[in-house]
Amino acid sequence: MIKIQETRRSWELVHMDWVTGLPPAGDRSYNSWLVIVDRFSKTPIFLPCHKGDTAMDTALLIWDRVISWTGIFKNIISDRDPKFTSALWKNLHQIFGTKLSFSTAYHPQTDGLAERMIQTLEDMVRRLSLEPAYKTSIHASTNQTPAILEKGWNPKLPQDSLRKELVEINPTAASFKEC
Repeated sequence: MIKIQETRRSWELVHMDWVTGLPPAGDRSYNSWLVIVDRFSKTPIFLPCHKGDTAMDTALLIWDRVISWTGIFKNIISDRDPKFTSALWKNLHQIFGTKLSFSTAYHPQTDGLAERMIQTLEDMVRRLSLEPAYKTSIHASTNQTPAILEKGWNPKLPQDSLRKELVEINPTAASFKEC
């Protein structure tokens, strides 16, 4: 097991891991998330992506969406995903002086920060999507929604508030309605 050195600055040491097996979502049918967590601040970045993305796709995604904000990482901790063990990544680490550390098969807790963040993300997504959907769905036994029976009214959900003319202007807004 690798010894994790603590850092004194944000974005020097990050943990990366994948959430895969998701149903396609959004206008680009994303089915995975790349989760990057800063060891110092515990700030996460969730990047929607595709399970079939290559090492190059992943490198470009991180470069375009993360490095421009955080700067180059000093150390990355990840599992042994082929996207991070490829020759491309080895060359990038050599060029930028980044150290890549891998968690071992029998010690995934090495990458525990990313694992915990993924668990938190999954719990939040379930709560945000399942609970409101359940509470505002009509049930056969009552012919009412749980929200109406509990409060007397259904809450107005984000997808109920989206203005059609704005969604047509900004396609990104449409992806919120699809989620």
